[in-house]
Amino acid sequence: MTSEVHEYSVWDKIKPEMVIERYMRVEQLNDNGWAMTYLLVCESSGKAALIDPVWDNLSSYESALEGLDLTYAIATHTHADHITGCFSLVEKGCQYVMYKGSPCLGVTHYVDEGDKIKLGEHEISFHHVPGHTSDSLIVECAGHIFTGDFLFTGSGGVGRDDLPSGRIDEHWDSLAVLKRFSGDVLVCSGHDPPGTQMQTLAWNRDNNPVLAMTSHDEYLQWQVTTSAGLGSVSKIKTALPANIFAEVPDNVPWLQ
Repeated sequence: MTSEVHEYSVWDKIKPEMVIERYMRVEQLNDNGWAMTYLLVCESSGKAALIDPVWDNLSSYESALEGLDLTYAIATHTHADHITGCFSLVEKGCQYVMYKGSPCLGVTHYVDEGDKIKLGEHEISFHHVPGHTSDSLIVECAGHIFTGDFLFTGSGGVGRDDLPSGRIDEHWDSLAVLKRFSGDVLVCSGHDPPGTQMQTLAWNRDNNPVLAMTSHDEYLQWQVTTSAGLGSVSKIKTALPANIFAEVPDNVPWLQ
């Protein structure tokens, strides 16, 4: 964290009148459900990015985006449990950003491990963390890491590895990437129960059961047990093809 940028999130108790032009503003936009969508705003330039926008909620994002220059719509991975809003947002003139190995169509800006892009005065960095999916990314910006389903908050552990392109061995190995980050970065997960307060990486190192594991076998057993308890993903037959082919089907079952 530099002296020139005050980095904060929606969970900090900073009032709007305290905001100055160099701030990076971070907000979680979804009111319902377990999926998280994050808005990043460079206050000095008005440039904005959405991380993991949900197609169902696109109309509700309009007020948050009013007066801003939406520059990027970023997907942390190929979602199997909701339809991404990224390919729809491209029509508003932004770039659709994903990992270079993603199977998703409609992507307009591919990134690789270590790549960086600018959002106004701020820099967004990308870290490839395969495991939950082969194209999973950690998105790093302004003292926050947006982990998608690679890492959840506290007892949530991590995302399941038994869905398409998931690999338990790769996820376990990818956890080493977290060593790159200081303990005071705020972990902003892609899924957690509504109302969950996001916590620092240091807090997660103390409270997330997966980060306390010392062997692959321990992690393997946790994944097998957790996935069995979660059961099938009911939305996958609709969401996964929609996200890969960048097309919303005529019938979205959960919206009927």
